[in-house]
Amino acid sequence: MLIAHLSDPHVHPRGVLYQNLVDSNAMFEAAVRHLNSLSPRPDVVILSGDLVDFGTDEEYAFARELLAPIREPLLMIPGNHDEREAMRRSFPDHAYWPKSGPLSFSATEFGPVRIIGFDITVPGKHHGDMDDAAVAWLDATLAREPDRPTIIMMHQHPFASGIPYIDKYDCRRGERLAEVVSRYPAAVRILCGHIHRHMQLQFGGTILCTAPSTTTAIALRLDPAAAPASFVDPPAMLLHHWQPDTGLISHYVPIGDFRGPLPFA
Repeated sequence: MLIAHLSDPHVHPRGVLYQNLVDSNAMFEAAVRHLNSLSPRPDVVILSGDLVDFGTDEEYAFARELLAPIREPLLMIPGNHDEREAMRRSFPDHAYWPKSGPLSFSATEFGPVRIIGFDITVPGKHHGDMDDAAVAWLDATLAREPDRPTIIMMHQHPFASGIPYIDKYDCRRGERLAEVVSRYPAAVRILCGHIHRHMQLQFGGTILCTAPSTTTAIALRLDPAAAPASFVDPPAMLLHHWQPDTGLISHYVPIGDFRGPLPFA
């Protein structure tokens, strides 16, 4: 089973630049083209939040255009830059979302790995939160098939990354997530967006990966007094490959045209 993982495209209305500096729309178009060039084809595509930048209907309308070339099923959750109800209204065909409340879901029909979309965003805020309702929902959802290999996709990171200006907007009470997940060894990966970088760590008895953005990368500045900054690094995505004999392998995939293929390995 192949799962293509995009994150944080920050789509704007046509012709508008991200932060008035970067063409995030063109970069996301390039990401979709790269996705469509993959062979073999993924079974499903997931997007871990911040589809757009201000949560407007105009942004979501253009995001639909940019997403349209994707041929595979697409599963999305909101990020802190999304607006939950506008997103639900703009994608009425995404019937896996509930009719009200958080846009959380459990998808089991795309292969052996269950994909849980876990919406822990707080409307109007940039941080996430493992509140009582989120804890109860995740525990009950995992308990329905406790032995099935499972990915949990969320937006904000539930750990201290060491980058001070993004950790202000983490998922609060992340220890509650770790406690729930630790009871379900079949949870093979927690996937986050938000942080615009690829990181990997042990968390709650499993592996947590953060996805790079298809637009700018948040600067890796570990000084507690560091000023916020970003770079236009090569955009990237993740590709998660499930094999029964090895489990889940997560690949970092740069997006762009690079020299090669060269005749050696």
